Formats: sequence, structure tokens, C-alpha cells
Amino acid sequence: MDDASIGRLRWRCRRGTRELDRLLATWLDEHSTAADAASRAVFSRLLDAQDPDLWSWLSGQERPADAAFARIVDEIRARHRV
Repeated sequence: MDDASIGRLRWRCRRGTRELDRLLATWLDEHSTAADAASRAVFSRLLDAQDPDLWSWLSGQERPADAAFARIVDEIRARHRV
């Protein structure tokens, strides 16, 4: 993944709250170089979700219906014990 693509994803990780910013940016930092194109595409689609949905998923209040989203949410939650 090139620097410009990572930069665009990093910008999209900036949300309305510091907590979401941190959770999403940390996944990007940890996975951007090792993730395959499919995982990066799923992460990009995940960033299209509304902040209340993201927070609900990442805080464990709800589970995303999309299994690919759920995999990334689980990775984030496991890393941060949200």
C-alpha cells in the first residue's frame, strides 16, 4: 500500500471523537503494511459507517451484520479491550 493511500485512510479515521480516532488509526497503523487488498478494502468500507454505528460495534453494544466488518471490529476490540 502506498503512502498516499495510507494517508487517505488515516484522514478518514478522523472521526467525531478521540476514542474512535484512536481505535481506527491504531488498526490502520498495525495492519496497513501487512493487510491484503481485501482487508484494506473492508476497512475502507467500514470507515463509511456512521460514527454511532462504529461506536456501538467497537464498544460491544451491537455486532455488525457484515461478517467482514465483524472480523475487523473483533481485531480492534481484542487489541484494546473496549
